[in-house]
Amino acid sequence: MQLTVLGTGCPIPDPLRAQAGYLLEKSDKLLLVDCGAGIFHQLSKLGVSWAKLDTFLLTHHHLDHMSDLLPILTGRWLMGFPQATVYGPSGTQALIRNWVELYPYVRDFVSITVHDTKEGKNESIAGFDVSSMAMRHHVTSLAYKFDNELIICGDSEPLPSLKTFANGCKLLIHECSYLDGHKPNGHATPATLGQALAGANVKTIVLTHFYPEAALRTAELVQTVGRYFSGQIEIATELKKYVL
Repeated sequence: MQLTVLGTGCPIPDPLRAQAGYLLEKSDKLLLVDCGAGIFHQLSKLGVSWAKLDTFLLTHHHLDHMSDLLPILTGRWLMGFPQATVYGPSGTQALIRNWVELYPYVRDFVSITVHDTKEGKNESIAGFDVSSMAMRHHVTSLAYKFDNELIICGDSEPLPSLKTFANGCKLLIHECSYLDGHKPNGHATPATLGQALAGANVKTIVLTHFYPEAALRTAELVQTVGRYFSGQIEIATELKKYVL
């Protein structure tokens, strides 16, 4: 499995960061997890096969995690690939159905199959064995585990139960939106994240989804999480690849 980090930003514009997005590749199959603003452009840099990139998985329904979805689906149709499959948390079917109704040219020419994924459900998605757990955010948000090696979390306050879900994984991607002292309010700070994952049996944690203050002090984020978590800690970098 190969993971490419496409975007590490938040809803506030950052000239150095796209919004959330991750590309997974395995056995000649592609899966895009989240696709906020700028992800379509990031994918074009990689020269991906648009014919193969036909499956999309959403952690939650906030725009910075899905605003590029319809542009990507529309672009694929214009390139001759009108069919796509979208997975996401409860309500994804209704959301996509209502969304495409606003754009008849998308509704009439793009064929989208949509599946609602529920917490704890195990299923095969684009050749990956995927399981999920509920996170704690303003809306329903899921963390996904891929082939028992990789976890990508939706936006969330840190949850100690994530340690059990992530047990034995090589890579865990978790947001770290704010510096310490900020009220959690559905997001993570380095101290709360480190405390929640203290003792976790995970090789590497990758921090992402930085608001402006956190983006300027990423070394501090790593240092603080490292007071509690003994494994490797990295700052998510645009277009960095991980081979698992």
